[in-house]
Amino acid sequence: MFRPCIDLHEGKVKQIVGGSWKDNGSDIKTNFVSERPASWFAELYKRDGLKGGHIIMLGTGNESAAKSTLSAYPGGMQIGGGINLNNAQEWLNAGASHVIITSYVFREGKIDWKRLDDIVSKIGKDRLVLDLSCRKRGESYYIVTDQWQKFTEETIQPETLNKLSNYCAEFLVHAADVEGLCKGIDVELVEKLADWSPLPMTYAGGARSIEDLELVTRISRNRVDLTIGSALDIFGGSGVKYAEVVEFNKKIKAGMIKF
Repeated sequence: MFRPCIDLHEGKVKQIVGGSWKDNGSDIKTNFVSERPASWFAELYKRDGLKGGHIIMLGTGNESAAKSTLSAYPGGMQIGGGINLNNAQEWLNAGASHVIITSYVFREGKIDWKRLDDIVSKIGKDRLVLDLSCRKRGESYYIVTDQWQKFTEETIQPETLNKLSNYCAEFLVHAADVEGLCKGIDVELVEKLADWSPLPMTYAGGARSIEDLELVTRISRNRVDLTIGSALDIFGGSGVKYAEVVEFNKKIKAGMIKF
C-alpha cells in the first residue's frame, strides 16, 4: 500500500535529501519546494481516502503550517518532529491520528525505557508511532537520531522490534542513506522489516517508480507500506504519478492485486 507524506521545512512543503539535513541549514540539498500550502496536500489525501500518512516537521518554524494541515484532514495523518511528553497530547488534540517519536525516546545512544513508559502512560500505545529510521553500518542497520546524523547503539533486529511493539501502534522507518535520492529502495531492509516486524510498518526512502511500490508490496507480502516523496509528480518528480498510487491502493483494497 502507498502512504502519503508531507515534509515541512521552514513552514513550506519540501523534499530534502535525507542525509543532508541539519538544523543549522548548512549543506541542505533540496529536491523540491512547493508553492502550495501544506493543507492543500492534506485536502488531496482526504479526497482520495489516503489515510495513515505522516507529516514530518524538519526543524523549527513549522508549527503553524502543521496545525493548519491537521485541521484540513482531522484524524487522517500522523505527525512527527520534536514530539515529546509535554506536547504529544497537544498535537493529538490538533487533529493528528498518531504522534511519531524518535529522538525523545533515545538518550546517549540507547532506548530510554522510562521516557517510553511515561509517554505511553499519557497518550496510550494506540496513538504512538515509533520512527526507527536507520543507516547501514557493516551488516547491520543502526537506528539514527538528530536529523539522521547520530548513530545509536540500537539496531533493527527481531528482538528490538518485538520489545518496542509493546509500546506503539506502528513503526515508521526512513532508510536515511537512500532518502530523497530516487535511486531505488533498499530491498534488503524492506525484506528484513517484513520478516521481523510484528506491527504495521511504513518504509520510506529511494522509491523512484510505481514498480517500486509493486516491489515493496510483493516482497513484503503486503506487510510493509511505502511512502514516495521526491519521485512523485505532486512533489515535482517525474517517476511516479499521484493518480497511479491512488489507483494502486484502490486495487489492493478491492483484492485485485495478489501477493
